[in-house]
This record gives sequence, C-alpha cells and structure tokens, in this order.
Amino acid sequence: MSETITLEVIDRLVDIIRSHTSHQPKIGIILGSGLGSLADLVENSNIIPYQELPSWPVSTIEGHQGRLIIGLLEDKPVFFMQGRAHFYEGYNMAIIGLPIRVMKRLGIDTLIITNAAGAINPIFEPGELMLIIDHLNLVGMAGSNPLRGPNLDEFGPRFPDMSRAYDRQLIKLARQVALDNQIKLQEGVYVCLAGPSFETPADLRFLRNAGADAVGMSTVPEVTVARHSGIRVLGISGISNKANLDGNTTTTHEEVLSAGKEIVPQLTTLIKGVLRLL
Repeated sequence: MSETITLEVIDRLVDIIRSHTSHQPKIGIILGSGLGSLADLVENSNIIPYQELPSWPVSTIEGHQGRLIIGLLEDKPVFFMQGRAHFYEGYNMAIIGLPIRVMKRLGIDTLIITNAAGAINPIFEPGELMLIIDHLNLVGMAGSNPLRGPNLDEFGPRFPDMSRAYDRQLIKLARQVALDNQIKLQEGVYVCLAGPSFETPADLRFLRNAGADAVGMSTVPEVTVARHSGIRVLGISGISNKANLDGNTTTTHEEVLSAGKEIVPQLTTLIKGVLRLL
C-alpha cells in the first residue's frame, strides 16, 4: 500500500465508526501485548473488529485482539484500541499512524498509550510499570517516519516539535495516582526498534549507552503522529522481561504475554486513576 494516507480514507473510517456508536470520546487508549483485558471493563460499549474497517491495520500477533471498544470507563467516554499493528508485520509507517489520525478527526485530544517492553535499565524488574518520559526514535532516524510523504496540513505542521512528546501534566497525574495506590512506577526513556527479532547483547549495550531504559517494537510511531496532530500523550510500558545483556538468557513472546497478566492489575489501577483526575 502507498505510504500516503489521504484525508478521504481517514474521514471514511470516521464516518463508519460514528455509525456504530453514539459515544463521543475525548480519550484514546492503545493496549499493547498481553494488556488487552483492561478494555473488558468498559461499560455500555460498542465493539468494532478491525477487519470491518477498510485500510485499518490488523494485527497478526498473539496478545492483540484487534478490536475497537468505545464506551465508558470511570464515567469518561473512551476509545480503546485492543491491540495494534507493528512495522515488522509488513505495514508501512503511514498505516500504523492511521488510527491516530482517525482519533483526531473523532475529537480525541488525549492519548494513553501502553506497551510491553524489555528492561534495559538493570534496576527494572519484570512486572513493574515504567512511565515513559521520552523516547528514542531509532526507526524514524533511519528513515521510516510515519510523517514521511506529503504533509496533511489539516493535522499539523510539516516539521512538528517533539521536545515534549509526553505531556508533563499527564505525567504528574500518573505519578500522583501511583503514589496514592502504592504502585511502584519506574520512569525512563523508551526506545523503539523495528523487530521482529529480539535484541543481541551488543544491541542492548549500545542502547543502554545511548540512554534507553526499556526497549520495544511499537509506540513511537503512534506518539509521533499524535504530537503532530496536537494530541497530548501519556506513555506507560509494562516491563515484561529483563533484557539479555550478557547473552545468558533467552527472550520469548510467551514470556512477554505471561508478564502481561501480572502487569494488568497495576496498569488498570493507574489508568482508571488518571481517568478520574482528567
């Protein structure tokens, strides 16, 4: 598919989604690998499988259910993506950013984005949450930026500022919720790699020296498109495994999904608490 996504494609999806729901959400939430069960708490929900949305990227990966769930959580109308697509699945970056464009045209102004990530920082442990305070866009630096191609002026400028990719007020709210609920909330820099292969020990040592605390294969493209569109972002990584810095352990996707079961209760408390304060 072409790297260019037109306004007509975006608005067609907006019309389809609006025909399925009377909710008018202002908050979008993307759930990463193994974290999709949070969406089951949504009340008065309308559910749309991704397969029913033309041009919408459909995930092929276990742990990504592939549905929009639109309804109420903490009495706030919310727009859940229960699973996401990834660059390594063969989608171009423009398609990965398409859902964010649709969110913007639906009136969403706040995005809570989650992922499962490997810990590079040696003090991080599987099962913990990490508040993303900044990211390294290595895939984008190499040329695969979701904003590549003609700029859609309806969304934002040709050269968007990324100095505050993650909203400071939302970070403050997340810290307060974690403190109030005795959740151990790490903070750090997330780095996005293309995948699907996990990192070599040399990769990880390089990333650690570059200032990364956790590594994954998602999130940064969506955040880039969100900030271009003026959507403020809160990012949360669920630490699913210790990075294999010495080459003595093996990382598997099953390990990631298993850790998600431990992470979901904390993530649920954190996100519900932030929603209450918004």
